[in-house]
Amino acid sequence: MAVETGAGTQAIERAISLLSCFSGTTNELRSSELCAKTGLGQSTVSRMMSTLDRLGFVVQNPRTGLYRLGPMAVTLGSVALNSSVVYRAGRQIAQHLAQVTNLGVNLAELNGRALFYLCNFEGTGSPKSFTMAGRSAPLHATGLGKAVLSGRSAEFVRDYFRSELATAFTPHTITRPEDMTTALTEIRDRGYATEVEELAFGRACLAAPIRGRTGEVIAALSISGPLSAIDLPRRQQLLGSRLIEAVDEISVALGYVPTPTAGPPHAVHVHQNAN
Repeated sequence: MAVETGAGTQAIERAISLLSCFSGTTNELRSSELCAKTGLGQSTVSRMMSTLDRLGFVVQNPRTGLYRLGPMAVTLGSVALNSSVVYRAGRQIAQHLAQVTNLGVNLAELNGRALFYLCNFEGTGSPKSFTMAGRSAPLHATGLGKAVLSGRSAEFVRDYFRSELATAFTPHTITRPEDMTTALTEIRDRGYATEVEELAFGRACLAAPIRGRTGEVIAALSISGPLSAIDLPRRQQLLGSRLIEAVDEISVALGYVPTPTAGPPHAVHVHQNAN
């Protein structure tokens, strides 16, 4: 019986390792590529991919032989998303914010030491041909990440930088803990984070933290787009106010109850946005 259990566990691990090979940048793969990525033999990969194909987790193109993720992967992803309380509380609010700003709006939560995108909506000024849902991103190089870090302890921030996760994506990326400490102080004072070409050239965003029932920062919401469309020198104050209203609404929906003297989660900051 123990041998069967071990074999079953090994089969599950191998199947998951094969499914994990697919990503936003490599969404179609050949058997040989799957072998190279997982270290599994050709016969094992062929047998397991055939089973995954039969179960609907992958689909093979009969002409090219390439595999891609199948409908069952989409089904499970939808189930996972709909089980997220942050997604359920924030989805419609994020969609409305994208409509009124004509910019991209992203909702993400903290997953270990990285961001996990739950959903995104495109405005006319920030179109995308793909979804951000399910993708991960670094905390130190994104507005969303910095908004989440603003609610974490100093020890969490120190550990993040000690883990060598704070790599540079552009010359503007914050890679020193002392610079992040300064940035986080500004975020707490203002109520939202800004990010200008820290992850990718030509793009900027504003992001604000979302609080759960206990008041802990568990997620963040951002408004993003090309530099010319988001136009921070002219629009930052207006966009910041709208963003703060949106995250306050999500936080309250999640059960966050501000103290009587504090008002809404960010009320004290609404009129203190930077120019």
